[in-house]
Amino acid sequence: AAAAPPHMFSRSGSRAAAPSPTDGDLTENSTEDGTNNSLYVENGAQVDVTVNGDTDVASWRRTRSARSAETWSGFRPEGGEDASFSDQEEFQLTSSTFALTGDMAHNQAMVHWSGQNSSVILMLTKYYDFNSGRVTESSLWRSTDYGTTYEKLNEKVGPKIILSYLYVSPNNKRKIMLLTDPEVESSLLISLDEGASYQKHSLAFDILSLLFHPEQEDWILAYSHDQKLFVSVEFGRRWQLVHNSFFFFSFVIFLTLTSCLPTGSQYITCKLQNCSDGNKGKPFPGFIIPNSLVVQDEYVFIQVPIGGQPVHYVSYKRSIFYPMKLPKYTLPKDLQIISTDDNQVVAAIQDWHQNDSYNLYMSESRGLFFTLMLESVVSSGGPEGNIMIDLYEVAGIKGVFLSNKVVENQVKTYITYNKGRDWRLLQAPTTDLQGNKVYCEQPYCSLHLHLHVSENPYTSGNIVSKDSAPGIIIASGVVGPELTSTNVSIFITSDAGNTWREVFQEEYSVFFLNQGGSLVAIRHTPLPIRHIWLSFDEGRNWDKYSFTSSPLYVDGVLGEPGEDTLIMTIFGHFSHRSEWQLVKIDFRSIFQQRCTSEDYLTWQLHNEGEVCIMGMKRIFQKLKANVRCVKARDQYISQMSDSCPCTEADFDDYGFERQIDGSCTSAFWFVPSATSRDCITGDSFLNTTGYRKALSNNCTEGKLLKYSPRRQKCPSQAPRGLQLFTSEGTLVATLERNVTFLVFLEEGLGSTTSITVDFGDGTAISYVNISSIDDGVKHIYSKVGIYQVSATATNTLGFDRAILYLHISCQLEQVQLSAPSVAVKNKVVNLTTVLRPSNVGTVTYYWWFDNKTEPVVTLDGAMSFTFSKEGSHTITVQASVGNTVHQDQMTVAVYDYFRSNVLAFSSNLDELNPGVSEWREDVGRVVKSSMVQVSAAALPLTESSLALNQDLIQFTLKPGVQVNVYATRLSPAPLVDSSDSGHSGTAVIMLVSVVLMGLAVFVIYKFKRYIINIHLSDNVRVDLLEMLNTAIQGEAYSAEWQERLRR
Repeated sequence: AAAAPPHMFSRSGSRAAAPSPTDGDLTENSTEDGTNNSLYVENGAQVDVTVNGDTDVASWRRTRSARSAETWSGFRPEGGEDASFSDQEEFQLTSSTFALTGDMAHNQAMVHWSGQNSSVILMLTKYYDFNSGRVTESSLWRSTDYGTTYEKLNEKVGPKIILSYLYVSPNNKRKIMLLTDPEVESSLLISLDEGASYQKHSLAFDILSLLFHPEQEDWILAYSHDQKLFVSVEFGRRWQLVHNSFFFFSFVIFLTLTSCLPTGSQYITCKLQNCSDGNKGKPFPGFIIPNSLVVQDEYVFIQVPIGGQPVHYVSYKRSIFYPMKLPKYTLPKDLQIISTDDNQVVAAIQDWHQNDSYNLYMSESRGLFFTLMLESVVSSGGPEGNIMIDLYEVAGIKGVFLSNKVVENQVKTYITYNKGRDWRLLQAPTTDLQGNKVYCEQPYCSLHLHLHVSENPYTSGNIVSKDSAPGIIIASGVVGPELTSTNVSIFITSDAGNTWREVFQEEYSVFFLNQGGSLVAIRHTPLPIRHIWLSFDEGRNWDKYSFTSSPLYVDGVLGEPGEDTLIMTIFGHFSHRSEWQLVKIDFRSIFQQRCTSEDYLTWQLHNEGEVCIMGMKRIFQKLKANVRCVKARDQYISQMSDSCPCTEADFDDYGFERQIDGSCTSAFWFVPSATSRDCITGDSFLNTTGYRKALSNNCTEGKLLKYSPRRQKCPSQAPRGLQLFTSEGTLVATLERNVTFLVFLEEGLGSTTSITVDFGDGTAISYVNISSIDDGVKHIYSKVGIYQVSATATNTLGFDRAILYLHISCQLEQVQLSAPSVAVKNKVVNLTTVLRPSNVGTVTYYWWFDNKTEPVVTLDGAMSFTFSKEGSHTITVQASVGNTVHQDQMTVAVYDYFRSNVLAFSSNLDELNPGVSEWREDVGRVVKSSMVQVSAAALPLTESSLALNQDLIQFTLKPGVQVNVYATRLSPAPLVDSSDSGHSGTAVIMLVSVVLMGLAVFVIYKFKRYIINIHLSDNVRVDLLEMLNTAIQGEAYSAEWQERLRR
């Protein structure tokens, strides 16, 4: 239960409500284009507010004012009211107006009316600066006479304090909490007397959201901006840190948390008074998908990652989690919990082939087995990424729902009276507002309604109904073949959707007054107004009333919670530059007396004449038309007659499908004799006949015992549906760390079924029954590798087996690429890698060549490649183990042909070798410079070899350290040294002479400590040696040799 939400509104013609700290259900997001999106939850109804942050307020108001003035000229001087009402007799209402002086610049207001016969109204007005993203001014107002006058309390709370949010305890409306702007100071102002006086308490953290306990009025959870969770059991006077890194929390009987850990998310519970690590429980032993935890009433829902797919689990009354059982070939892409009322779950599921629609499913009491309720229900995305399902539950009458369904690419509105068992189209009105006959024949034409709830707590939204007015539904919609957003009218029904009437041909907000005995309508318009309309006969006739002498731009309407009194406040302003104007309307003068039994009549709920709905006949009381009396609370109580005999329409069951003739037969994939794992041999159970009486259905079976489940003895049953997975939901684990395996059995008695888990490394463990391992089985692996892990469930009738393949790896620290630095065009080059540590488990290698966007993927750390073009080529390799990826890169020079000479260095180079590629490049450059200095020219191969053999090549590595360079042997290319040299140097250098150009290229290509053997094929070796021998015979190249090179 969140804090009782104070209503928030903003000026018409100014910005909507800005992001604010919440009462536990607000999320914030600021997009790159300057648009702030805030999601407010008001009394369980979702409200989406979009705020444009890229427009100057003053200029926007000027533009709006000019446009209003232009439109104004086409209407009557009293404010552009509907022309159809212009000649209607006007009545005067008792009203008073109060201006919030000094708040002209404020663009937001939050209002709290305690209700329950309290005359106190609190209002927090503020200026939210969209450029800085914070509140810069605020005022606190309080009324003790139902809104006739207000007192400004800024001096009482502190003249320099800036207030950003108002909270109210849901269990004691006298307890008020005000949050200051953290940019100035972080503190709470607490009142225990409905805002008459306040005590200030400093905070050591910045509050992002608050959550109040549903029963304990002083218990509060606070979530900070830095993702820490705090608790107070003294209504905010003292706070205690619960834990770090939580991103979901709720009150149940105890505290429910979702902990965000480095390895995943876990579902954790603890008692509020003692939430230390040692006292935290884990109802589900494994890891769950972040943000998948949903706690509603008796149900807890989670999603578990298994094999890369989310599997949905449910716990009923905080018992063991079981996988939710949908019809077998339902493959959900997404699942949304819609309702958990009446011990029954209604879920919206997007199947694998759906994009903009969902299917509705309904469960039995445990929330475990689901049957189809309605297909192809319209869905849309909210501004925060939330999913909006076009399903509306009618207030006041159980089992009545409205939904918009996609039928052959058209959206049509359907209604059900038995909680989704049967659906039908809405009958269009017989006449329009002018009394003309409407020709509309189903299924080609019907009434279609917009089913979105109000996006503003001060308007009625697209559709509204009340518990205090059963049978009355008011909604905007159209008559025709499908739902559209043009030519929208307002429709009303007084008999729960059987017949409808058109009451307005424009958009109006309609509110309930006098416990639903009367209706108030206010026109949607950007123009100022001074009239409202009242109906005392369920919208058949409307009387025009003036509530102010000067036209008012209306920003919102607020009625007292509970509607016990006949007082309403309209918020607005006379111009775009005026203060807030609060117009209090007192309707008591209209109603002469309290209602008596003589003022009521009865009406019977029916569905196109069928009076047995949900197994009973229901009779309601409502006021007679045009009776103006004050209803007392509970004078709308429904009267219920005897239950009706059960029919086939009162039954359904999991695994069964209703045929065209109305009978139920099992689906082809369902085995009706399958029993639950809780059925003990020797006991009895109720085996379904395909007819399970729907929950909330009160029919009496009478002679239709054929629909009742058959009591049978529990048969002995072989294990079936065994599932095995890790608690993390992954198939990768780390060496020398605990791995928890979870085992679930869908069918078969757990208490008499033994279980054996073989870990695949030569060890196994057995348990007498599967019930003893609900917390999982732990094991530690000592070697990397891929292990076949199996679980086998066995009883006297058979067994079942589940297998998974688990990858055990250790942390990869480094990958090093090895390849020749120089290669011949169109000749195979061998590439190899070295890992550190060498044995890390299963490794995936990704090879990129030059600027290719797609890599070559291998499971081997070596591969061959052929370069088809001369030039410098880049090779990049990545090694991936688990979540770790390392990379190495090198460059290969490719020529048509080259000759090479292997060099070695004196031993004093070894101790100064850092082992990095840049070092090799620098040494190569120095060696080349030394050889050029000795030869005083670009070196042919013979002269360079002579200089090396005479120990003429040396360089200074650092002061006092001279390094000599020696020639070893002439070699064909490509060359990688695989032998031990007589020299003690740590590196070899390759003197490359590109034959056709006569230039020398120096590349240090290999350190001996990392030498890898690369072998040339015999025919390549012979051909290269022959070419080399020919070249060595003289310095000049013959025409025959040059022609051969070209070929």
